[in-house]
Amino acid sequence: MSGDHKILVGSRKSELALIQTRYVISLLKDVHPEKEFDIVTMSTLGDKVLDIPLPKIGEKSLFTKELETALITDRVKFVVHSLKDLPTSLPEGMAICAVLPREDPRDALVLQKDLSGYTLDTLPSGSVIGTSSLRRTAQLAKKYPHLKVESIRGNLNTRLKKLDDLGKYQAIVLAAAGLIRIGWEDRISKILEQDDILYAVGQGALAVECRADDEETIKLLEPLYDLQTALQITAERSFLKTLGGGCSAPVAVYSEFKVEKANEVRMILTGAVWSLDGKEEIKEKDELNTTVNKKLRCSTCPYNNNSLTRNLNIEDIEGINDCSKCILYPTNEPTPKRQKLDISNEVLSDDPHNLGPIELPVGVDFMGKCPYLETGLVNIHDKFPIKSSTENGSSLKCPFRNSTTAMHLMNNDITVTNFVEITKSDDDKLFCGIVPHKDASVEGMKNARKLGERLAFNMISKGALNIMSKAQSIFTAQLLLVLL
Repeated sequence: MSGDHKILVGSRKSELALIQTRYVISLLKDVHPEKEFDIVTMSTLGDKVLDIPLPKIGEKSLFTKELETALITDRVKFVVHSLKDLPTSLPEGMAICAVLPREDPRDALVLQKDLSGYTLDTLPSGSVIGTSSLRRTAQLAKKYPHLKVESIRGNLNTRLKKLDDLGKYQAIVLAAAGLIRIGWEDRISKILEQDDILYAVGQGALAVECRADDEETIKLLEPLYDLQTALQITAERSFLKTLGGGCSAPVAVYSEFKVEKANEVRMILTGAVWSLDGKEEIKEKDELNTTVNKKLRCSTCPYNNNSLTRNLNIEDIEGINDCSKCILYPTNEPTPKRQKLDISNEVLSDDPHNLGPIELPVGVDFMGKCPYLETGLVNIHDKFPIKSSTENGSSLKCPFRNSTTAMHLMNNDITVTNFVEITKSDDDKLFCGIVPHKDASVEGMKNARKLGERLAFNMISKGALNIMSKAQSIFTAQLLLVLL
């Protein structure tokens, strides 16, 4: 891949995927003006089949398989994804070679325009909140039992239109990052803090996937790779991977990052799991310090209200637009400009989510591909229904059966030592699929992974997998009733 040749970049044909890919290319052009990039578009199976519910298609990697095949065959050099949509275990030979500076990962409350001033606490009893997230549904049910949660489908534009025009919903809960990137901050009624709702693993970050052995592409993308985001999402993905999460069970995190010294940071990770109705909850927090290889600077300007500024409890920084006056790290470098994705209403109105033949139950969104939702339904070990694969005439067993944890799980006899082998596939080259950041060092990435594992082990010892297993069983049964 020399400078004399164009660099081919893979993308789905959807407008949103293309806009996201063009955004990353524009950043690369700023750093490598001599490089040329061409986008190779392709339709995935998930793009082609719009009249069948995804769980009925019976195919893994519905929106990524063709793209990853193009990576493996060197047809393209990299692909851009929303990080929260990438499973914690990538296909063999694939890697997340860079994560961009994370946008605000928190959720946002968006109210009907005539309900301005209300909060989740003060909304009238019986108010309908729209979401299609198990994570949000469980937390709303637990903390705000006076509210009613109902499914809402579609992308941002579609959901906002439904909120404004249908009269069915009093509010919806969305990822703040999407609204901010598009430039719709004015629709955010309230940013939800961790006392309200914890967010999804990886939420708010863009990830670039390439071949794990493609050192030239990894080096090309290095200027876009953000240190703070790398450490935080490594801890979050390690937490989810150790839990065995990614299936349809309510799992969430809240990640904090504090500068202790010039080359030392403290990572604080809160994790939780819930029953589907929110009545059962296991929520824990852990933290550790780690060193980095250089003086840490903000991933975006601290005056944009990012996490570093919030940690300082600075009340009056309005109007400051000169980095030389930065309270954290005074510098004469130019103040980075905040960039947003250029997404038109016309693009967002072209929404395949509404073309499905049936209304799926609340909660049909999860990270990665759930092994239970693949092809024909069977019962395994008479504990809960799961799907099985008929490829090569063999059955896909419950993933817990792949280790000694299965028997302990079924007997509700769970110990931390039983779960060590869950993360044995990780090594020092990749951390939950992530290439280590050069300024984090391998030791720093190990510490981030350790934080996630340690938090998960603590929750496992308190019964987290039992709650997740029951949630999975109930959800699968509910989905089956809809699909059959």
